[in-house]
Amino acid sequence: MRRTTLHRTSAAAVAAAALLLAGCGSQDGGGGTGSGSVSPSPAQSSTHAQPQSPSPSQSPSPSGSCTSRTQLDAGDNGRTVCLTKGQTLRLTLDGTKERPWKPVTADGGALKAADPGFVIQPGDAVAAFQAIAPGTAHLTSSRPLCASRSGQMSCKGIQGWTVTVEVR
Repeated sequence: MRRTTLHRTSAAAVAAAALLLAGCGSQDGGGGTGSGSVSPSPAQSSTHAQPQSPSPSQSPSPSGSCTSRTQLDAGDNGRTVCLTKGQTLRLTLDGTKERPWKPVTADGGALKAADPGFVIQPGDAVAAFQAIAPGTAHLTSSRPLCASRSGQMSCKGIQGWTVTVEVR
């Protein structure tokens, strides 16, 4: 009887392929420096943002439902932020050339686009909004879940990013 064995190089190749395929679904919200969780698209029913403890630039609101922040990034997906009229909110979503963020959009009349400054890296989305009226706005963006490279197959998943802004 002939015995077949899996060579070490073949086992390593299989393991690497499995990790590569699994890695596509475990991209983080930032440019590779986050927690490793996938954020659902705005069309999905829930978000998986982990609560964070307040830092000096973020303080809980009196109602406890939102935080007062003026600088956001990809890790703020799913967060609710409170601003007062006249405050400016800035955000940077770190992307890559292969996984670029779409420009951030705001709905409603509570925010007005402001000068965000320069985009340093291809794939980043940089935006700024000024709170102009009481109300609620939703900031949204998205990017491909998997990198797309010319001549190679890619998944069709979309990573969504959304933040609710309450202007008081």
